[in-house]
Amino acid sequence: MECDYLIIGAGISGAAAAYELAQCGSVILIEAETSPGYHSTGRSAALYTPKYGGEVVRRLNQASVNFFTKPPPKFCQHPLLTARGLLVIAAPGEEDGLAPALNLSCPGNEIELITPARALELAPLLRPERVAGATLERGVRDIDVAELHQGFLRGLKDRGGLVICDKRVERLEHYDGHWQAVAGDSVFSARIIVNAAGAWADQIGQMAGASSIGLVPRRRTGIIIDAPQAMSIESMPAIDYVSTDAYLKPDAGKIMASPGDQTPTEPQDVRPEELDIAVLVDWLERETLIEVKRIGNSWAGLRSFVADEAPVVGFDASVPDFFWLAGQGGYGIMMAPALGRAAAGLITTGSLPSDLRKQGINEADLSPTRIEQPA
Repeated sequence: MECDYLIIGAGISGAAAAYELAQCGSVILIEAETSPGYHSTGRSAALYTPKYGGEVVRRLNQASVNFFTKPPPKFCQHPLLTARGLLVIAAPGEEDGLAPALNLSCPGNEIELITPARALELAPLLRPERVAGATLERGVRDIDVAELHQGFLRGLKDRGGLVICDKRVERLEHYDGHWQAVAGDSVFSARIIVNAAGAWADQIGQMAGASSIGLVPRRRTGIIIDAPQAMSIESMPAIDYVSTDAYLKPDAGKIMASPGDQTPTEPQDVRPEELDIAVLVDWLERETLIEVKRIGNSWAGLRSFVADEAPVVGFDASVPDFFWLAGQGGYGIMMAPALGRAAAGLITTGSLPSDLRKQGINEADLSPTRIEQPA
């Protein structure tokens, strides 16, 4: 099968880039698993906050907000964002730790210091003796990940693109100005390869003869549990803590919680570790009024980072027509609209869209050439 752009990986970033590129040429989006978004995208409980991540990530998040609030006609059937809010909790003796959150407050996305009593009103499942201070960021919103992902995939198909699953790339070769990708019994020919393979991106790069970008997949665990009986949690904010990476948030009438683990691991269909779950349950019962009698669901996903924790978006310096779209870390859902447009702009014109540049994003911030290679 022939196309202009062969995109490897049908997670949120690959789907967003495919959606944008389908306006510029023929696109085939291939996925190693039996369905798109099987790994990180399908295991995300994403929030939108423009204050999350490093400077480059925050700018990309901000560049995505217009898409989230005003998506293209017929892109989705339901709003992509819904109100949630975020509490950051300080236990006794940790009150000074709220200062970094307060320092990120700005017009249009205010972060306010609230009293422990107000925090307990907003999140009655918290143990009162464990709340000495709190901040509230009202602008944080839930992202409908499935609606966003399916919107990109539907839009790609409407623009004539193809989505082909259960095709794991085994070999890549470049000759006569074209790439050939072998995946099982299928052979794809493309002018440009877009490497959106998530935790497997360095492996795909190696097949193509590209240098490693130093991608490190990290395991993140999540569980779903029941809320305390007779307690309304639907309007409760998500909850972070000053002294730990653990967090929790309402999820369809239940509670989703994570220890915020970032354990380096090899690319794989990762599963949760029993020890991580046990530590999380112990933490929940110490910090909240939740009594964990059963775990309704547990899972783990991979978040992949390079050294500076900014995404890698750009053509490889030494391998022709091989484009990196990798290293989104834990921010891929929030950045997806901006990264899809960034990838399409860099591939088709060699530069970023003007509105992304006005956000202070430049090609060098994203380019794989910024990655220092080992001596």
